[in-house]
Amino acid sequence: MITRTLRSGFVFTAFLLVLLSTACRQGSVETEYDPATDSLRFGGEAHLRNIRQLTFGGNNAEAYWSFGDDRLIFQSDWDKINTQGCDQIYVMDPGGTGRGDADAFKLVSTGLGRTTCAYFMPGDEKILFASTHGASRECPPTVMFEQGRYVWPIHETYDIYIANSDGTGIELLIGGPGYDAEATVSPDGRFIIFTSTRSGDLELWRYEIGSGDLLQLTNELGYDGGAFFSRDSQQIVWRASRPVGDKAVVYRGLLQQNLVEPAQLNVFVADIDGNNARQVTDLPGANWAPFFHPDGERIVFTTNHHTLAAGGREFDVFMINVDGTGLERITHSGTFDAFPMFSFDGTKLVFSSNRNASRTETRDTNIFVADWVD
Repeated sequence: MITRTLRSGFVFTAFLLVLLSTACRQGSVETEYDPATDSLRFGGEAHLRNIRQLTFGGNNAEAYWSFGDDRLIFQSDWDKINTQGCDQIYVMDPGGTGRGDADAFKLVSTGLGRTTCAYFMPGDEKILFASTHGASRECPPTVMFEQGRYVWPIHETYDIYIANSDGTGIELLIGGPGYDAEATVSPDGRFIIFTSTRSGDLELWRYEIGSGDLLQLTNELGYDGGAFFSRDSQQIVWRASRPVGDKAVVYRGLLQQNLVEPAQLNVFVADIDGNNARQVTDLPGANWAPFFHPDGERIVFTTNHHTLAAGGREFDVFMINVDGTGLERITHSGTFDAFPMFSFDGTKLVFSSNRNASRTETRDTNIFVADWVD
């Protein structure tokens, strides 16, 4: 009994030493972090640390992680890597960039037409992206304002292509008349979700990878787009407008011109078959680019609801619970912060921003990656 007691006491003491050692190590990490050296981090950005800039000019956006968290795929018109004039798709190693060397970025689209919305397939050997190159080698014209309204073009010649992750073997996957774009993939590898005008409105559609079967997920008037799956592949989150009255008339008129006004959008979630659809945000302005937190209980998204009185040109990343509670601001750069996506291990956040270390005004939109602190 005495021996057992001594042994138990020794084990307990050893356990305490391990805990103390761990606490000391954690404390040293906290002490070693110096916010003053985190030059791309702004006051109030409590969830972000060690922010690094990955691109250095032009417009770079929609950077999404590979499932192995070792690569990012994104669209860019940065003239240092893209002389074609409109967005093309590139892959980079987020750990190996930082100086802006052109050879750090691999072109994986054709270099023709206009591209958008690229994503890795599970296993990271294949990629998806939307492109207009099947219709024309040239960049399609882009309208940004119509009747005094800021608008997004809905190019009818966008189709969805699949390719090897190095850009070889490009094949048409989802096509036909009308706009097909904004494709992302479920983590379990079963489904692709995308936005299409094939039914006459901008709706979400689900493509089953194994069978090629299509299922329309939304059917209310308005723009449904930018959808992503939850980590467990059981839910989807997306941006949507729900115009009524005169706004519905304007929406239909713009859609006939292949345009959409993204001024009033909110975040929605649903089951992967489109059932149990529910609105998460109820905010003025444009609330878009949503992505699930790895815990499936929260969503990060982009919004200008808090800057509308000043013109609404400043966008920030916010986070909210899936039940619509707990709204929290994540970015505070005073510029444009958007397109947030968590790495699959949950430790990093990639996003696009107009921020820079010198804190000077610029229209360049670059890609940044930060350690995420929950």
